[in-house]
Amino acid sequence: MDQITSLINASLVPNRQRLNFWPKHFSKIPQWTLLEPRAFAWMDRLCEAYNGGYWNYYTLSNGGAFIAPDNEDNWAMFNKLNGNSAEMSSEAAGITACLLNWSHHACRTESPAMSEHYYQLREFALSHPESSAIMHIID
Repeated sequence: MDQITSLINASLVPNRQRLNFWPKHFSKIPQWTLLEPRAFAWMDRLCEAYNGGYWNYYTLSNGGAFIAPDNEDNWAMFNKLNGNSAEMSSEAAGITACLLNWSHHACRTESPAMSEHYYQLREFALSHPESSAIMHIID
């Protein structure tokens, strides 16, 4: 039997729409204003070389959303919680930081909407070219 898998696409949010990104996608979630600074904190925790910077915002064709550092370099990531390490692109590093952030926020707030955001991003991550590195870090 053939399985048809729908491809999930990520789209960069244009500068003129950045201001509406968080309220549009997360305003129904308790404490949603903490999501962005906590994504930065997760990146700082996972990557010794991270020292801040501009982040891009992305929407997913399945309704999800994430942010990622605007950087062409690869990042050496290490998760002290599981002892796993991997090198990955900025997009994959952002996905990784957001998956951990979305998961922890869903547990903290017990928000079904936040859980949905986690699963939408995870679905995208599973089809990402760097899926194995992402999953290795969040495992």
